[in-house]
Amino acid sequence: MADKEHVHGRNSLVWMEKISKKFGTITALQDVDFGVEGGEVRALLGDNGAGKSTLIKVLMGVYPPNTGQIYFQGQPVKISSPREAREIGIEAVYQDLALVNLMSISRNFFLGREMVKHFGPVHWLDVHRMNEICRKSLHDIGIAIRSPAERVGSLSGGERQSIAIGRGVHFGAKVLILDEPTSALSVAETRKVLTYIANAKERGLGVIFITHNVHHVYLVADSYTVIRHGRNVGTYFKGELTEDDIADLITGDREV
Repeated sequence: MADKEHVHGRNSLVWMEKISKKFGTITALQDVDFGVEGGEVRALLGDNGAGKSTLIKVLMGVYPPNTGQIYFQGQPVKISSPREAREIGIEAVYQDLALVNLMSISRNFFLGREMVKHFGPVHWLDVHRMNEICRKSLHDIGIAIRSPAERVGSLSGGERQSIAIGRGVHFGAKVLILDEPTSALSVAETRKVLTYIANAKERGLGVIFITHNVHHVYLVADSYTVIRHGRNVGTYFKGELTEDDIADLITGDREV
C-alpha cells in the first residue's frame, strides 16, 4: 500500500493543507487536507452538505479560507478568483456547465477565448479556424461530434459534459474539477463520460471527481477522500475499500 503522506502532500500537483472555512457561527470546513497528483483521479465524496462544494470553492478562489494553505506544484499560492485558478491551470466543470444553448459547439468551446481575424480596425470571429481546432481537440481526447457548428442546446447531457471536459483539456488545464459529472445521465452516457475522465488522466491531468455516486467513482478513481460534517474522514487508495465501505464512510454508519 502506498504511503499516503508521500503520495499526497505539499509536493503534489495540488495540496490543500488544514483548510478551515466559517460562515458566521457555522463551520463549513475544519482542518481539511486534500490533494491530487498529476495522472490521478481523486474522488471527493460526501453527502449533501458535507462540505465538498465549499472545499472546491476555496480551491477555485470563490471563498477565502479562514485558515490553511493551498500549494500548487509544490509552491504556496493564494487564489483569489476563478480567473486566477484558471490562469495557473485549475479548471472546474460544474453541473450547470456554463454552456450557452443557442451557440454552436465551437463557440462554446472558445467562450471567452474567441479567435478573431483583423483587417485594419475591423475584426470578426474566425469561425472556420475555431471549428477546425474544436473538432481536432475533441477528437484527440476521444470525443466525436457530428459538427462543431451544431447548437449546444441540441446535445444530450453526456455530450454537453464532453464539450466542457474537452474545453478544459485543450486550454491547458493541469487540474480538472468535475462536479457530479454523471448526475442524471443514462448508463450509456455515464460510460462515455467515465471514458473521457480516464483519457484526461492518461494525458497527465489531475482529476478531482466530486460525487455521491459510489459506483460511478469506484470505476475510475485511484483514491478517495471522504468528507463528513466539514471534516476529512479519511483518504484511501483503490483496492483498500469496497463500495460498501465507502458508502458507510459517507453516511457515518461505521468507521473503516
